[in-house]
Amino acid sequence: MDEAAATNDTRPSGPTAREPRPRSVTDGRAAADAFRERMGELGQEARATRPLDAVRREARTAVEAVRAAWRGPGRERDLVVQSLKAAAAAVIAWLVGGVWMGDPLALMAPWVALVLVQATVFSSLVQGARQFGAICVGTVLASATLALTGDTTGALALSVPVLMLLSNWPRFGDQGIYAATTALFTLTAGTVSMSGVGHRVGQAALGAVIGVAVNALVLPPIHLRDVRENLATLARESGDILRSVAADLHEGDWDAQTAAGWLNASARLDRRLEALRSARRWSQESLRLTYGPLRALHRVPHMPLPPPDEDERLGRVTGQVTTLTRALAVAVDDKRTPAPPEGPALHSYADLLDLLGDACHTEADRFLNGSVDRRRDDEKENRMRELHRQLQERLREHAGQGAEHTAVLGTLLLQAENLWAEILPEHAER
Repeated sequence: MDEAAATNDTRPSGPTAREPRPRSVTDGRAAADAFRERMGELGQEARATRPLDAVRREARTAVEAVRAAWRGPGRERDLVVQSLKAAAAAVIAWLVGGVWMGDPLALMAPWVALVLVQATVFSSLVQGARQFGAICVGTVLASATLALTGDTTGALALSVPVLMLLSNWPRFGDQGIYAATTALFTLTAGTVSMSGVGHRVGQAALGAVIGVAVNALVLPPIHLRDVRENLATLARESGDILRSVAADLHEGDWDAQTAAGWLNASARLDRRLEALRSARRWSQESLRLTYGPLRALHRVPHMPLPPPDEDERLGRVTGQVTTLTRALAVAVDDKRTPAPPEGPALHSYADLLDLLGDACHTEADRFLNGSVDRRRDDEKENRMRELHRQLQERLREHAGQGAEHTAVLGTLLLQAENLWAEILPEHAER
């Protein structure tokens, strides 16, 4: 019976989808060990390459910064100048306080002078006043607690917590921490006396005067170039996005992934716009207290600073670019009703965006060259008007074919008109 049953059994003898061949525990452990070993090797390789890649990137960045500082004026050279000025201020303060005056507590003077060579003369004065106040508070409170307790440890325990809380006072800004550090120096330096307190406060005042004077009189920092460079960068990157969109539309095989790339590029414009606003604030602050002879010492370029209205105009341009890329992303989304334009209308629109991108690049060159008046290019402007008329005709044709294409083409045409009005406000077709 058993043999017959075994003979008549027609089920396949090999493993099936429902009955997989069981793996032994030894096989599973071996595979797991091999997998873990391989993952460990890959992790070691990744850990070995990551630091090397980081070092290479940092080295390339440093080399590029040195080359930029060597080539000509720019942010890198400004950084070198400010660093050397800070070092020179510290050396001068030490020579005056420690060598010429022979003060044994002359550490405070170079320390304060080094810190107070700020990015602008105005900020040097403000930070100097804050830091001097914090140093005075720290010195007086440390001396008072030492006189009260008669013990350095007790004075530290009483004064430092109070000074750390006081360092958060908004009036001190980011200089409040110097109240606590000054107390540490005062209490750990040895015997505290009234003359010692006076020396420290006097040396802090000397360092503040030297730091502010060096910053104001030796190539005072005036950040007019940053505004022009940020305006030019914002205009150029806006033009790059418009030309990239035009090229992809000409090729005709753009999809949701392509549109996502446009959206990412337009999102970076917001960060550029914030950098422009920050540069504008720095430029306005750098002009305070640097009028007349001080500005002549820095040999400020005669190119006029672009007015703040240009910041707002470029901000509107970036907003229109972002809106345009979003409209195209919606048009190419299969889950949405609107459909992108096709055929001649798409090519005409791409040509118009390409010309608008060229106009953005022209604006970028104008900002860098310090020109006030825009250069007219009658040939390109006539071409833009012709494309605009063609797109209006295509829009009327699409109106008879369906709402989907008409809605998208009308939206895109409106965005192009808005861009034209912002990029070339004097020459835009009304």
